[in-house]
Amino acid sequence: MSELETLIRHLRQAAEREPFPLDTPIYESVQKDPLEPILFGGTLKSQLCFFGRDLGADEVRQGQPLIGAAGRMVREGFFQAWQGRRSNNQAELQRVCERLLLTNTVPYKPPENKAYSVKVKQRFRPFIEQLLVFHWQGKQIITLGTEAFKWFAPYGQPGEVDEFFQGGDRFQSSLELAIIAKNAQGKTDQRRIKLMPLPHPSPLNKRYYAQFPQMLQQRLADIAF
Repeated sequence: MSELETLIRHLRQAAEREPFPLDTPIYESVQKDPLEPILFGGTLKSQLCFFGRDLGADEVRQGQPLIGAAGRMVREGFFQAWQGRRSNNQAELQRVCERLLLTNTVPYKPPENKAYSVKVKQRFRPFIEQLLVFHWQGKQIITLGTEAFKWFAPYGQPGEVDEFFQGGDRFQSSLELAIIAKNAQGKTDQRRIKLMPLPHPSPLNKRYYAQFPQMLQQRLADIAF
C-alpha cells in the first residue's frame, strides 16, 4: 500500500470513529459510500492548488472536488489563462487537472451545503495537512471563500490571518505561511506556502460573483503554473 493509500485509509478510519453531518442521500443516489473520502482531484505534481470549503452534489456524483457550477467557473478561468482561449467541451476542460491540485477543508459533503463545524474540520485537518506537506509538490494556493482561507489561521501568528483578511486589498495581496504536518510514522515536516485568497464563485455571493472571472485572471497573471 502506498503512502497516499495509507493516508486515505486513515482518513476514512477517522470518519468512522464517530458520526458527523453527511448528506447521505446524495451519496446513496449515485451508489457511493458516504464514508469514502473524496480527498483531491488533479495532480500532486502541480505548482498551484485551488482550495475550497467542502464538496457539493456534483462533486459527489463525479468523484472530484470543484466540478460543480462554481468549480467549472474556476476550471474555465484557469484553462483560459493556460491555453489563451475558452475550452470547447467538458473533456477538454478536464485537462486542467494535468496542472492543478483541487482539494477542500473537509473531503465530505455536508447536509444542505452548510459549512462544517470547527470540530469536524479539526478532525480531518491532519489529513489535509499531510496531503499538502508530504504529497503535493507545489507552494501556491488560491483559496475560495472565507471558510477556506481561514482554515489556514493556525499556521500564522495569532491574529495574522484574520488581520490580513480584513485588509481592503486581500484579493490582490498574498500571505506566506508554513504548514506543519505529521505523518502516520510520526515524521514531522513543513511546507512554506503562498496563500492568495479569492471570494467564493457562487451565484449567492452577489457582491463578487460577476467580478470573479476577472479577479481570477488577475491572480493567475502573477502565478507560474
